[in-house]
Amino acid sequence: MDDLSFRVPAGQLALLLGPSGGGKSTLALTLTGLIPHHIYAHVSGNIQAAGLNPAQAEPAQVAARVGVLFQDPEAAFATLTVEDELAFGLENLAVPPAEMPARIQQALHAVGMEGFLHRALATLSGGEAQRIALAALLAMAPEVLILDEPTANLDPQATRDFFTTLATLKGHHTILLIEHKLDACWHLADQVLFLGEDGRLLAAGEPEPTLQTHLPQVLAAGIWVPSHLDPRAHRPPPPDAFPPLIDDPPAVEVRDLHFAYPNGAPVLRGVDLRIPQGDFVALMGPNGAGKSTLALHLAGLLPPPQRGEVRLFGHPLHDLTSRQRAEMVGFVFQNPEHQFVTERVWDELAYSLRVRGRPEAEVRTRVEALLDEFRLREHAERNPFTLSQGQKRRLSVGTMLAAGQRLLVLDEPTFGQDRNTAYALMERLRALNQQGVTIVMATHDERLAGEFARRVVRLRAGKVLAA
Repeated sequence: MDDLSFRVPAGQLALLLGPSGGGKSTLALTLTGLIPHHIYAHVSGNIQAAGLNPAQAEPAQVAARVGVLFQDPEAAFATLTVEDELAFGLENLAVPPAEMPARIQQALHAVGMEGFLHRALATLSGGEAQRIALAALLAMAPEVLILDEPTANLDPQATRDFFTTLATLKGHHTILLIEHKLDACWHLADQVLFLGEDGRLLAAGEPEPTLQTHLPQVLAAGIWVPSHLDPRAHRPPPPDAFPPLIDDPPAVEVRDLHFAYPNGAPVLRGVDLRIPQGDFVALMGPNGAGKSTLALHLAGLLPPPQRGEVRLFGHPLHDLTSRQRAEMVGFVFQNPEHQFVTERVWDELAYSLRVRGRPEAEVRTRVEALLDEFRLREHAERNPFTLSQGQKRRLSVGTMLAAGQRLLVLDEPTFGQDRNTAYALMERLRALNQQGVTIVMATHDERLAGEFARRVVRLRAGKVLAA
């Protein structure tokens, strides 16, 4: 951030928008005091949040008045169960035990998770975990809420429900919302703050007139805007977007797949799916429908199913060695950190090429190209875990594109990405698909699915509804 100044009056909702790496999450960390108390940084200027200067006040004082919901809900969890997680913050605020059950139930009701009180956090889907993290925040009743892409892992209906809940919190809390799904929340904002890639304030003011005035600069900076103002929104794929399909053998064949995690309820309940070579498929459905679990099965990253099988290019998946599977299919995890294996961005991009024994000259040429393609050159020497969430996602996708597999399975590939990067990534996937690479993409983004996928496969409750 550079020379950043703004005000949010008490009870208002301010929408903070900007490109990936533009400082949005850094600002959130600064307003909560995590910068500089726990993350060292040079900070100058004056900050006031709920009447406190977070850089000077004790962290416990700030936590009682300013609550933050991170992009990754796992970063906020401190316990093992939903009930304990919601009680944890109340215990730290010294709330009397007799008052806790009512506050916990009220918070769960606010996010539509009443039946999850005794669930283990490890069994939650990404969207469920995000809502529980929000409930833990609401239970503490902070004056200021800082929400860093809170709906990133939520399906469209859950996103609408979330913002319906948020509308009831306006006036009771001052809210700073970092968000990409603007069609669902634009009407809630009292003001909008546009950050440029250089960490400076690009524009600020009342949402609609401010955006209308600065639309060219905002689009050039890669900032998402509501679809009614986005010239790229809802464009169908061109007629020549897709290659011919090859169905003998198909890239993926799933037969009567049943799967449950240990000590858990069934997640997949008899999935049948056939994906020809050259297809571009969007897996869609509500949270908990089984999209991520099915995607993991396609890459052979889960134990064998209780029933049924997966075939890749005609071969039973579990007859293949790990090396053979890795040569056929690349997988991009929903959480980028789950796939990082080195301590340097450059080495992360080189890893899959090196384990395949590619010549070092080829490795260097390919990595240098990927650094430019995914806007990571200035971060080449950094540890992957120190990147912003958007940068981590770009790196995770780049590592999979390095190896050139015939099938790419991506779990929420555009999560946390700004407009320019998301479209650049999707155009890259389209180009690979036109070369014959089969693409399977689990996503909640109806807009990008409609613009880039050849077809949509919808799941609900572990079953395929439409393919």
